[in-house]
Amino acid sequence: MINTFPMTLLAQVDDVAVFQTSAFSSDDTPHIEVLGSKKEQAEEKSRADYGELNLGLHVKDNATSVLNNRMRLLAAINEQMTDISFKNELCTQVKSLHWVSQVHGKHIYDVDATALGMEPMPADAIISQQQGLGLAIMTADCVPIVLYQPTSGQIAAIHAGWQGLACGVIQATVQRFRESGPISAWIGVCISQKNYEVGRQVRDQLLAGCVETQSLIEADIENFDQRYVVNSEADNADKLKLDLPKLAADQLKATGVTLVDGLPEHCSYADNRYYSYRRQTHLNQPATGRMALVIVRGLSAF
Repeated sequence: MINTFPMTLLAQVDDVAVFQTSAFSSDDTPHIEVLGSKKEQAEEKSRADYGELNLGLHVKDNATSVLNNRMRLLAAINEQMTDISFKNELCTQVKSLHWVSQVHGKHIYDVDATALGMEPMPADAIISQQQGLGLAIMTADCVPIVLYQPTSGQIAAIHAGWQGLACGVIQATVQRFRESGPISAWIGVCISQKNYEVGRQVRDQLLAGCVETQSLIEADIENFDQRYVVNSEADNADKLKLDLPKLAADQLKATGVTLVDGLPEHCSYADNRYYSYRRQTHLNQPATGRMALVIVRGLSAF
C-alpha cells in the first residue's frame, strides 16, 4: 500500500527522527498560473488554501479540522516510528506533540521546566530532554530548524523568520543545551532567495541584529551583502532578495552546530505542495495553512 500522507521522514538518528509535513501529498497539485480560464483562476484565488494537512489554528481554518490533522500527524509519526523500530530491533513510540504560539522573537519554551497549560506558550523555540514526545514548529515560508544532541538526548525546534534571525533565536536556543557535546541540525522547507523580495529596511534591520547579537562570524558580517543579498529584478533600488536559509545555516555554524544534509532542496513559495504566506498574498487568497517541521524522540515501549 502506498503511503499518501503528506509527510516525509528527513532523518533518523538513535531514537530521534525528523519529519517534514506538506500541504499535499502529490506532485500533481495544480499551479494557479496554469489553470485554464480566468474564471477558474478567480475562483481559486477566492478560496483559502488549507490543503490536506493544515496544522495552524490561527489561520481561520476550522479548529476541529486542525486538531484532527494534528492527531493524524501524531498517528502517522508513530506508524513511521514503528517501521523504524522494526528495522533497528527497537520499539519506540511518541505520546504527544508540543506546539507553541509563534511570535517572531526568541522566547524559548522549555517543556521540561514548564507546567503544561491549556493555551500554547508564546515562543519561537521549544526544547526538551524527555523521551516519548515531539516538538513541532509551523511555517509557511520562514526557516524551520531542529536540533539534536546525542550526548544529552536534548532536542529542540526553532522558528526562524528574518526577525528571529535578527534577534538571535538560534544562538539563544543553542545556549539552552545544558551539556557539552556535538549538536546536529536540520533545516526544513522554507522560501528561497529567488522568491524572497523585501525592502532594504529589512536587510538593514537584519544586519544590525546580527551585529548586535554577534550571531555571525566577523567575516560573514563584513561580507553580508555578498553572502546573503542580491538585487531585485524589479526596477526599484529599494527592493532586494535575501537568502534566509543560508543566513540561518551560517548562524548555526557560528554557534558550533553541524548542519546535516545541507540547505533544503524545495522552496515553499515555488512548490505548491507546501504552504506559503507570500504566495497567498501575491494571489490575494484570504488565508493559507501551515506545515510543520517536527523532531521526535521515541520512548521505549518495554
